[in-house]
Amino acid sequence: SLVQRDPMLKKRDDFEDILEERRNSSDLRYALRCYAPVVYKGLCPSKAGTLKSMVLQSDQLHYVIHQVCRETGRAVDDVQEEASSILEEMAHRLQLSTVRFFAFTLSKVFKTLFRSICVNEEGIQRLQQVIQEHPVVLLPSHRSYMDFLLMSYLLYTYDLALPVIAAGMDFMGMKFVGEMLRMSGAFFIRRSFGGDKLYWAVFSEYVKTMLKNGFAPVEFFLEGTRSRTSKSLTPKLGLLNIVMDPFFKGEVFDVSLVPVSISYERILEESLYARELLGVPKPKESTSGLIKARKVLSEDYGSIHVYFGQPVSVRSLAEGRVNRCQFNLIPRHIPKKPSEDIHSFVNDSAYRLVRAQEENMVLKPWVLLASLLLQNQVSGQKRGIALDELTEQAVWLRDLSRQYGAFLHWPEHTPPSEVVSSSLSLHRGLVRISEGRLLSQAVIILSCASYRNQALHVFLRPALLASAIHTEVFNSFSFLRNMFSNEFILCPGATVQDFEEACYLLVKTGALQVTQQEVLVTERGHRTLVFLTSMLDPFLQGYQVVCRFLCEEATEALTEKQFIPAVRKFIIKHLLAGRLRYTEVLSSDLQKNSLAALLRLGAVRKIKGYVGFDHPYVPGFKQQQSMTVILQLNEEKHPLETA
Repeated sequence: SLVQRDPMLKKRDDFEDILEERRNSSDLRYALRCYAPVVYKGLCPSKAGTLKSMVLQSDQLHYVIHQVCRETGRAVDDVQEEASSILEEMAHRLQLSTVRFFAFTLSKVFKTLFRSICVNEEGIQRLQQVIQEHPVVLLPSHRSYMDFLLMSYLLYTYDLALPVIAAGMDFMGMKFVGEMLRMSGAFFIRRSFGGDKLYWAVFSEYVKTMLKNGFAPVEFFLEGTRSRTSKSLTPKLGLLNIVMDPFFKGEVFDVSLVPVSISYERILEESLYARELLGVPKPKESTSGLIKARKVLSEDYGSIHVYFGQPVSVRSLAEGRVNRCQFNLIPRHIPKKPSEDIHSFVNDSAYRLVRAQEENMVLKPWVLLASLLLQNQVSGQKRGIALDELTEQAVWLRDLSRQYGAFLHWPEHTPPSEVVSSSLSLHRGLVRISEGRLLSQAVIILSCASYRNQALHVFLRPALLASAIHTEVFNSFSFLRNMFSNEFILCPGATVQDFEEACYLLVKTGALQVTQQEVLVTERGHRTLVFLTSMLDPFLQGYQVVCRFLCEEATEALTEKQFIPAVRKFIIKHLLAGRLRYTEVLSSDLQKNSLAALLRLGAVRKIKGYVGFDHPYVPGFKQQQSMTVILQLNEEKHPLETA
């Protein structure tokens, strides 16, 4: 349909600033007010203790406990004891008093840090409606630690049921704060639990019990971790599988998935992230670290926009795609690995949801300015750009991004030069004005890149087409799209659709003319195409430099651990010699993604290495498994030599 093809026809809700009321009335009264949220089917939510016993008595857990006993020879009581302590370590203990404490403290913090927190009220109303009808899963984007505190704060403000939130174990190590988070609805999960059947069974049963009984909306981050680059990450499927399972097995009529887009005008962790990408280790989560971070409170972080997207019904997603009969063939409580068609359905749904998050992200003028400033930057040279030239380019880019359907918040009744200068002053840590020109270096460039990345999803498809224009257009487009599918959110199997969307946008904006035989760049399209190809150039150069490193330097096999430091050394050498244009290629995120793409395309292969072995005749000669993953160039396949 045209609405799908023309992003300008997308209708988006208006925002209202919730801090306005907080600035005009008592925070204490707000924290102590009557809180009576609507609940699922009017049920009385079960207490945390009841929830635990429901999990421990479930058929599925009993089945797995007996299975573990058979496999390990342990006593049933012993395994049951372990299941119980896993649940103790994991479970939340939601208490309204803690929530009220947070409501009071966060009001103070938010008013200090942010100019406004804007929320789409219509999205809140849709959520209110859907919470009463079906189990709800909230899926916020994840760019900052602030995300889940902010989500609970908003739901409390609007009198909605507080969510239970999947949090990483690392938070539990924060004395006091970990417990506070637990009491405000966080439940803690290990970052990875490999083949631990019992852990997986307790975890999945716990989440499903909360969901089926409408205990509270379940909230987790599809991307699995904070994005250090402000680009959406490839979605993780574990938790999404778990929350869809009750629908597949017919235990609930439907599940509503609500994508939530949280956009920060200035990210609190901005310089931390840039340093992490350059190889400075991430500080461990600790309460003292949090207290030291107090100096953050004296800064101005602009505004936040939170957009609650359209609820997505799992039932309607699955229609015509999933045959639920397969779940009737064995008893529900017997765990079963998802079949191929279920896996691909969950994967496609995850991509659709992350795309929905991206499309409702609000872009600030600074995102456009960062994109322009980076294109003007050449490594090793201190080049600036004149302010009035930057303003002219920003207005041009503002209009282009609107035609591409960007959700742009540009103050309407302010002269563009003022919009530009106020954006620059908010981000004065990243840019400075010297006699009307702007200068910026690696930490700063990576920080700017993370702002530019917020706009990538708007330009990505046309940019892939622009980069493919002087060759076999469709083939090059699909090669690049495939190459970058670890880097950007590109829905599996949607190559033709993406190609058509890119053609449509470039033709609509008069940059291309498409005849039966060829694709022509128009006179006025030249500027657009230069901008679009420059948007992708740093990524192309990043992938090329990794390929060069593997061909020239990595003659010996490399372990996965050695890869990033070795690539970094190689890149620094080339940057200093002036052979690389973009400082951005130093980003470890870019290097990891390019390695993942080369592995996926078969240009590099992984060999699991062993040291020592089991000797059947030499007693005491035990196998030492040093699971080193060795990376080796695959000689036969070299898709990039042509690129």
